[in-house]
Amino acid sequence: MTLEEFRRRFAQSTPPAASLYGDEGPRPDPASLKPAAVLVPVVARVTENVSSPTILLTRRAAHLKDHSGQVSFPGGRVQADDASPEATALREAREEIGLDPGRVELLGRMPEYLTRTGFRITPVIAIVTPPFELRRDANEVEEIFEVPLAFLLDPANRQRQSREWQGELRWFYAMPYQQHYIWGATAGMLVNLSNQVGQGRL
Repeated sequence: MTLEEFRRRFAQSTPPAASLYGDEGPRPDPASLKPAAVLVPVVARVTENVSSPTILLTRRAAHLKDHSGQVSFPGGRVQADDASPEATALREAREEIGLDPGRVELLGRMPEYLTRTGFRITPVIAIVTPPFELRRDANEVEEIFEVPLAFLLDPANRQRQSREWQGELRWFYAMPYQQHYIWGATAGMLVNLSNQVGQGRL
């Protein structure tokens, strides 16, 4: 999918009323969850004069209390002085990876994603235009990398896996890519994005 096609499909799409989860069991009460926001950065890469967008992801530092070592989008908890989820996502992206908000074009939001680890996440979709320089905060981010948008939106590249958590078998989406294991909430939000822009359901 080219950047132009992605932009058009996202603009014309109707967001679903609620997120789709790998584990379709009961979700937590949204009122009990901590609000958070993530930036879903679609990078406007061009290869040999052909649009070849990617999605920028991070691997969280191993010592963090929440989701340590996992692949994630730049983002975090909403602060009292954040005016909106967009403000939270941009602030966190600057703090975590040094992304200049001036290189970011906000496209819109997806439905909130409720996690069983206590967060109510608003995914904010954006286009990021090179050139840009990133600077990771080593206290929060172990690695910054990019994955082709076409790979992440292709239903053929998503899996349903399971593991035991707090005595229960929990199912989740996973999208292994090279040495990276993309799973859980990050993979779930990517599945929702794929469905929203018309790439089909699993």
